[in-house]
Amino acid sequence: MQAKEILKRYYGYDSFRQNQAEIIQTIMNGKDCVVLMPTGGGKSICYQIPAIAMQGTAVVVSPLISLMKDQVEALRANGIEAEALNSGNEYSSDTIIRRKCMDGSLKLLYISPEKLLTEIPYLLKHIKISLFAIDEAHCISQWGHDFRPEYTQLDVLHKEFPQVPIMALTATADKVTRQDIVKQLGLHDARFFISSFDRPNLSLDVKRGYTTKEKEQYILNFIKARPTSCGIIYCLSRKNTEKVAQFLQGHGIKAGVYHAGLNQAERNQTQELFKQDTIQVVCATIAFGMGIDKSNVRWVIHYNMPKSIESFYQEIGRAGRDGAPADTVLFYSLSDIIQLEQFAKDSGQQELNKDKLRQMQEYAESGICRRRILLNYFGEQMDHDCGNCDICENPPKRFDGTRYVQMALSAIKRAEEQIRTSTIIEILKGIPSPTVKRMGYDQLKTFGVGKELSTQDWQDYLLQMLQLGFIEIVYDQKNIVRITPSGNNVLFGRDKATLCVINRTLKEAQKSKKRLHLEIPSISIPGLASTSGQEDKKLFEALRVLRQQCANEEGFPPYIVFSDKVLHSLATIKPTTLEQFGFISGIGEHKKQKYGQRFVALIQKYCS
Repeated sequence: MQAKEILKRYYGYDSFRQNQAEIIQTIMNGKDCVVLMPTGGGKSICYQIPAIAMQGTAVVVSPLISLMKDQVEALRANGIEAEALNSGNEYSSDTIIRRKCMDGSLKLLYISPEKLLTEIPYLLKHIKISLFAIDEAHCISQWGHDFRPEYTQLDVLHKEFPQVPIMALTATADKVTRQDIVKQLGLHDARFFISSFDRPNLSLDVKRGYTTKEKEQYILNFIKARPTSCGIIYCLSRKNTEKVAQFLQGHGIKAGVYHAGLNQAERNQTQELFKQDTIQVVCATIAFGMGIDKSNVRWVIHYNMPKSIESFYQEIGRAGRDGAPADTVLFYSLSDIIQLEQFAKDSGQQELNKDKLRQMQEYAESGICRRRILLNYFGEQMDHDCGNCDICENPPKRFDGTRYVQMALSAIKRAEEQIRTSTIIEILKGIPSPTVKRMGYDQLKTFGVGKELSTQDWQDYLLQMLQLGFIEIVYDQKNIVRITPSGNNVLFGRDKATLCVINRTLKEAQKSKKRLHLEIPSISIPGLASTSGQEDKKLFEALRVLRQQCANEEGFPPYIVFSDKVLHSLATIKPTTLEQFGFISGIGEHKKQKYGQRFVALIQKYCS
């Protein structure tokens, strides 16, 4: 079959996304390539379709057992022969998989890098290999954000199998990392395919300087407004994941915890419950999410600021993988920045990590369209504002904050630039703390000069002053605060300072119809006068229940049966025959025959 026929038959799509057709043709021509495509951008189709079209077995190198399991389940659900060879298998399972490889019936074999290296002389040398696909290829590079030493030996593939093309795939890699991937794998004249990093279905929202209680209340309101939508809350520390999960559980929300302090069985259980939609929320450290391909995650919240834009982008990318609308919220505070600066300082690549953190801070503090900043970081320019971020929807209000900035700078100067942010606030508020009294700061002219503002407002203004470059924190001297040259210009009246008005609205703003509306393209379906129309929300919920029943019967996660986007299409178009059902984007021939009658019967009953 031709690539486009395979796309329609097995995946139910009529056309390829950006670069997919060219990538497929390149690998089928026997050429190496590097594929840079955002999470949810359709990377797996780029090697799965050539695997189906070409003779032999495609070998896919993947770092996580859970990710392999997810991919294999999804392929089988589409009627494609796939297996995973890893340390989690029983001996009898491995034997069956080897036989399938030897007789050529297996189209895709997923394998860990460690297992791959041991299997080269035994299994791989004795089967026909159509291609090698290296997933999560940034793990190869020491400059990547998830470096794994076992990946560095993969240059053996071209030495042992010189005629087999290699495809390296990643969602996040800057120029240095991309070149390192080519070098480490020993790729020959590799073509680079860099897709747009824009994920227009993701809304981008940033909340600055919220207290713990305010964060919790906002998150509670947020989840209650989305009672049937699942999401992930990323935290910097294990302690916070447990604290947030307990808070949500106390308010009747099914939430799980995932972090490195749990044993493997506990982590696996949380992951499985989330995949099956048994729990609605996972509170996790950054270790979570790479191992699953769950397409119906509808939101991602960062409880703390991530360490880099790469990490942030990859984590928000776990929402809305099916292309349907999804929301992202980032909280950040002064304490986050201090903690992350300490992490960067203690890392083996101090300057690199500090630079990445600075760029993350600039994104969080920006007053211009957030999507433009995000895309610009990955070398992509957008000539218009996105209309789907908090800056576009509610531009920040600003005021002349020179007086407040001078108060804070004066307190720092009079304390001889030897105090931390907490002490600055105590001086400004006139709080006679033990530190203030011991050091005699209660005798300073600035003591109590800013008592009109709350402690929280002062924390916010100090954070803004840090972002504006008026102060800096000396992390290797107990986090004391120093005034910068531009700060001195404000302090001595040579410059003015503009600050953002503080807004801590706990009640979540009503989302515009534009943000929540999923565009269902109008298509020609026999027997249906029009396929464009309003989605029936009640029908969508009924379809969701049926999807869950099908998933439970087969032991699959619901999103592997059908994505949310497919259900939205069904609830809008309402096909009442099996033929019409097969025209829905995302429904391949195998799923049409397997599930069609049940879903059509439900729609018929509903419409009558």
